[in-house]
Amino acid sequence: MDDFMIRALVAGCGVAALAGPLGSFVVWRRMAYFGDTLAHSALLGVALGFLLGVDPMIGVVAVCVVLALLLVALQQRRALASDTLLGILSHSSLSLGLVAVAFLETLRIDLIAYLFGDLLAVTPGDIVRIYLGGGVALAGLALLWNRLLAVTVDEDLARVEGMPVVALRLAFMLLIALVIAVAMKIVGILLITSLLIIPAAAARRFARTPEQMAALASLFGIVAVLAGMYASLHWDLPGGPGVVVAAAGLFLVCTLVPARAG
Repeated sequence: MDDFMIRALVAGCGVAALAGPLGSFVVWRRMAYFGDTLAHSALLGVALGFLLGVDPMIGVVAVCVVLALLLVALQQRRALASDTLLGILSHSSLSLGLVAVAFLETLRIDLIAYLFGDLLAVTPGDIVRIYLGGGVALAGLALLWNRLLAVTVDEDLARVEGMPVVALRLAFMLLIALVIAVAMKIVGILLITSLLIIPAAAARRFARTPEQMAALASLFGIVAVLAGMYASLHWDLPGGPGVVVAAAGLFLVCTLVPARAG
């Protein structure tokens, strides 16, 4: 197998393993639209990273964090419904990113690769960033796991018990931002959320505990990466969209399989 295929498999499986547990919380908390909003803002982070001469991954995380803080502040004012705010921020940040990229006249940027991923062009440096960033995100999620579960089950009860609900919400948003930054090269800005929610949604029917669902979501994500890479290799398909299509097919198969009783 060629080196670029091995790198693509290693990177894709790493992102899938990372997306599983975080995607489970996205499904439980019904935050798919929020994930889309953060993902769309990633392009603005890439453009700012190039403009400021820093790693685009740092720019993505910084913009996602600012957007998350802005969203929380606007939600506290209750002037607009959350879905309306998300829609405004999502499309505004994506448009700002496209405008910012247009101003980078002296720098050539493969916009399609950032929007839809370029799995076969993964470099050893990308793999290092994926596993380092993924390790940090998983360690943070492990530390917050029980408290995030408590907030997910009943936010009001968690607040009464003295848990810092707002701080936990912001910490979870930061973890999602980190996942978006490391997964951007794999499935692209427009498809990142699908890698978070589709494997988790497929795993939900077969899991009896939150931990089982997180593990199954990672496993299903890895299977989708392997299937998408196989299709990309044999039928010359784009890698990122191929992985998402494979995940969607796996979800369809799981909906047809009878769930375990109880």
